Amino acid sequence: MSSIKHLVYAVIHFLREQSQMDAYTSDEQESLEVAIQCLETVFKISSEDTHLAVSQSLTEMFTNSFCKNDVLPLSNSVPEDVGKADQLKDEGNNHMKEENYGAAVDCYTQAIELDPNNAVYFCNRAAAQSKLGHYTDAIKDCEKAIAIDSKYSKAYGRMGLALTAMNKFEEAVTSYQKALDLDPENDSYKSNLKIAEQKLREVSSPTGTGLSFDMAGLINNPAFISMAATLMQNPQVQQLMSGMMTNAIGGPAAGVGGLTDLSSLIQAGQQFAQQIQQQNPELIEQLRNHIRSRSFSSSTEEHS
Repeated sequence: MSSIKHLVYAVIHFLREQSQMDAYTSDEQESLEVAIQCLETVFKISSEDTHLAVSQSLTEMFTNSFCKNDVLPLSNSVPEDVGKADQLKDEGNNHMKEENYGAAVDCYTQAIELDPNNAVYFCNRAAAQSKLGHYTDAIKDCEKAIAIDSKYSKAYGRMGLALTAMNKFEEAVTSYQKALDLDPENDSYKSNLKIAEQKLREVSSPTGTGLSFDMAGLINNPAFISMAATLMQNPQVQQLMSGMMTNAIGGPAAGVGGLTDLSSLIQAGQQFAQQIQQQNPELIEQLRNHIRSRSFSSSTEEHS
């Protein structure tokens, strides 16, 4: 029974390490904790039983056993499959350069089927998924890549891009920071981290609207032009504009440093934005998506 307890203790230690990894969802981490508690209860073991610890971790024992017995790798991939998978990866990279993202996903998926323990294939598929706007799938692929290789900085970086696109700025900041810890000289990670931090500040600010529109794109948007024309017929909007013009040409606030003028302008702008939000929320979401797609640098990224 003593040797069994040593084995179970090693299993529990392995599960506890896994439960602390960011690669798993909260539900998966909870399941690992339940498994640990069940093993501890059945075999009457606790974390305080350090005398049951062995010199090697469960992973090391498992790997050494495979090497000793000269068996196939965990993925059961044969050399022919590995070579074919790498060819498919290269094809996928070419599709990415041609902006044929759907075909790239297909190539990477086939590569994964042949060699499921290669983190690069999951990470590259994540990049293609993000280009298609499939951000949830991209994050899952990044998590799988990290589970295979916890020091794969590019997987954390691409997860940050997908999280930023989903407005999960706090999580994006964490991902970029991890990517920079692993690759401190990467300018892309530094730039995207600053953007995510700025977005997080805007969202956290009591006065922040989170809109930050690109004015050139906004003015050239036909839907916005139509909406603006409609709003200008609104008596409340006309009154706001009239008040702004009065202050601008020398109203009561003239000669006081323009502070009241600026305050009026900000207030009018906020009310104008609220009018748009109320009358056409779909347009606001469309503009957000447009800005989001241009707000972080991923177009020049190279693929492994």
